[in-house]
Amino acid sequence: MIRFITAVAVTSIAMSVAAQAPAPTRIRGTLETIEGNVLTVKTRSGEEIKVKVPDNVLVVGLTKATINDITSGKFIGSTTVGERDGALVALEVHIFPEAMRGTGEGHRDWDLRPESKMTNASVGEIKDMGDGKVLTVQYKGGEKKILVTPRTAVVEFQPATRNDLKPGAPVFINAAEKQADGTFTAPRVNVGLHGAIPPM
Repeated sequence: MIRFITAVAVTSIAMSVAAQAPAPTRIRGTLETIEGNVLTVKTRSGEEIKVKVPDNVLVVGLTKATINDITSGKFIGSTTVGERDGALVALEVHIFPEAMRGTGEGHRDWDLRPESKMTNASVGEIKDMGDGKVLTVQYKGGEKKILVTPRTAVVEFQPATRNDLKPGAPVFINAAEKQADGTFTAPRVNVGLHGAIPPM
């Protein structure tokens, strides 16, 4: 757990620096093979991509959660598409542990779907709206309202290890860098645990 918290803190700083660099390559798919430090990921489009990771790669797990796990004060990320009654409509919400508070904070374009946005922020007021909830979230320099419905995928980050990187595991790599030979490198891999699929 201590290694997880320390590594995540370092990664959070790195991600803040990376936010000022060119947009990263995001890889979503299923882990096909592992050969040493090279992961072969089959993307959702069917393409196979090789990703080289360091010996000390940070592996972070994602497990299923519920709308009731989103409480005031939590730091979350949410992919949204469109609006309803003044609130962004959430496709997914991922709940960060306290050690990852501030990771990627802000509101920006995202590439999960056309016109999708990503908002990483702290949850303030929560109001019921029909069968869902409207979250008022605050980040440095702004505030948004996000509608979470029963159709919104909700997950939370959990400690994981390199042993959780197995063939068939669903993965999401947020900050891969393309190399001259067409392969990628990445310092961190998010992996779905216990049937969860990284939804972001």
